[in-house]
Amino acid sequence: MKAAWFGALGTLPRDKADTLLLLASVVLVLAPHTAHLPLWVSLLCGATLAWRAAVTLRGKRMPSTLVLLPVAAAAMAGVQLSFGTLLGRDAGVAMLVLLVAFKMLEMHARRDLYVVIFLCFFLLLTNFFYAQGIGSALLMLAAVLALLTTQLSFQFTGKVPPLRARLGLGLKMLLFATPIAIVLFVVFPRLGGPLWSMPGAGGAGSSGRTGLSERMAPGQMSNLAMSDEPAFRVRFQGRVPDKDQLYWRGPVLDAFDGVAWTRGGSVASSPNVLLSVRGAPLSYEITLEPSDARWLFALEMPRRPPAIAGQTVKVSHQLEMTSSGPLTRRVRYGVVSYPDYALERRDALEDQGQWLLLPYGYNPRALAAGLALRREPMPARRVNAVLRQFREQPFSYTLEPPLLGRHSVDEFLYGTRSGFCEHYSGAFVFLMRAAGIPARVVTGYQGGEFNALDGYMTVRQSDAHAWAEVWLQGRGWVRVDPTAAVAPERVRRNLASAIDAPSPFGIDALRGLAMFDAGQDSLLRSMRDAIGAVSNGWNQWVLNYTPERQRGVLRSMQSTLGGWRLIALLALVIGLLLVGRLFLRRREIDPVEAVYSSLCKRLAHLGLARAADEGPTSYAARIAATQQLAPSSREAAAEFLRRYSAWRYAPPQPQATTRLAATLKNLLSQVR
Repeated sequence: MKAAWFGALGTLPRDKADTLLLLASVVLVLAPHTAHLPLWVSLLCGATLAWRAAVTLRGKRMPSTLVLLPVAAAAMAGVQLSFGTLLGRDAGVAMLVLLVAFKMLEMHARRDLYVVIFLCFFLLLTNFFYAQGIGSALLMLAAVLALLTTQLSFQFTGKVPPLRARLGLGLKMLLFATPIAIVLFVVFPRLGGPLWSMPGAGGAGSSGRTGLSERMAPGQMSNLAMSDEPAFRVRFQGRVPDKDQLYWRGPVLDAFDGVAWTRGGSVASSPNVLLSVRGAPLSYEITLEPSDARWLFALEMPRRPPAIAGQTVKVSHQLEMTSSGPLTRRVRYGVVSYPDYALERRDALEDQGQWLLLPYGYNPRALAAGLALRREPMPARRVNAVLRQFREQPFSYTLEPPLLGRHSVDEFLYGTRSGFCEHYSGAFVFLMRAAGIPARVVTGYQGGEFNALDGYMTVRQSDAHAWAEVWLQGRGWVRVDPTAAVAPERVRRNLASAIDAPSPFGIDALRGLAMFDAGQDSLLRSMRDAIGAVSNGWNQWVLNYTPERQRGVLRSMQSTLGGWRLIALLALVIGLLLVGRLFLRRREIDPVEAVYSSLCKRLAHLGLARAADEGPTSYAARIAATQQLAPSSREAAAEFLRRYSAWRYAPPQPQATTRLAATLKNLLSQVR
């Protein structure tokens, strides 16, 4: 099929074949933009390119300017209506995409071909405004190869090599440029901020991100659990803790308005909390994906806030960590956490009142049940009583809980009894407060998936979780996970093992895929680990090559190589060796053969390429018979080949070689 396509393309007239090749390259450049441009822009571009293809194949005339101008003006007005401006990232990219498509219908001279190609090269860069993953990079690399092949095709005069040969030539150019690109990537000074200071240019995919918020209502976490997007990756230094220890602390919610739990407190820069730690710490490094939020995550309990270049990290009284600015780019930070800790271990809690607040007029049955629990003098027993209720009564853990009304906690506890982690944590904290125990909801992530190929643990949005903290006299804030009382597998393994997800299309075998669950030893799991390792390597070494990391790499190179003077000396020696090698190679080549090679190249450029089995005499006869050259050029080429043939097949005469080379150079200069 592929060979047939190449063959059919080879039978087309050259102008049509070149135009179709340019169309294919333009489609390759514009296609990724359909993911973020308005639908009408993509449809208009597709129709324009199809129109151009029909004009090319049928040999029709191009549309006149009187037709194109109103269409282009209407398209620009559409951009203004869609984006509210003609400036900025999204509007600018839309305009550029439309201009490239319209230009395909307004090409009347050879230079117009190059205008389209150079516009496409610029448009390629704009793809990285929206996606910087390795898949996008490979797609852009394919588009660059297509554009280079198209540009090379326009350069040839006379006979054009087959498309396969032109593709190979374009690939060679890319390979030759790769070392230079790598050196520039490593040593070229990197900018500390975004290059394009335009509205909406906060980074790759900076808009429309999903993640934890500062508000938790029924159904919010379950929606997030269906997302397989990575939230962050972790590399442990030393042992990897068990899954039931992996509680990644995020926003702490302390205010309940009857519908949702929210943050009622403010973030303090100098928290005055009593934290004592015991045992061996866990050291690890987190690479946090862009979120447009300020939340930083760490295992409970971090001993001190991490350091992030360009950001000031604050810690609240609830030991939440936030950055000073939105995290629109991937950041990396190291943390030391102590799994064995005691938080606010006091005899009395100073601000106990705020952890007991409940909204008036909501959930009367749960309120009465909590008040009844106060008859138990031991607070720890009140906690266990509620957990026992979750374990022993027919509660279920589901991603599709029924909708709840005004008294959501009552309806959940005494009606539906089906919920996700936000239902259990919210109801548990409500009961605890009603029972006189200070309590709050903690949100974050629980668990993670370890990849043995690269040693990183990936924590995904589907690992989003909510649990509770209760304050007990003499013990401080104690973590309690009510979800674990109902679905212990959620904490011990993962979400997929604890929940019966609906089967896609009614096929049970696809249930694991829907929940992103691949067995430990399955081929799917191996493929997923391999893809994850490659993607993580790309993120760590390419996308996260920050100015700070560049300075570290350069310092490491400097210390390894012994200083810049030695590097400069090595570069000088390598350069001299290359120049010397080039000089020696030129001397090794016979001067007459070198001039003959130059003649063959020039004639090939003029459309008279020498066949591989064609000797100088036959070549001279064909040159003499052709009408492609001017008479003077034809006579000079024939005389050149006659003298070369006489020298080539005569006995060796070293003294005559220099004079003959000069004569041949003179004849070569007359061939135009």
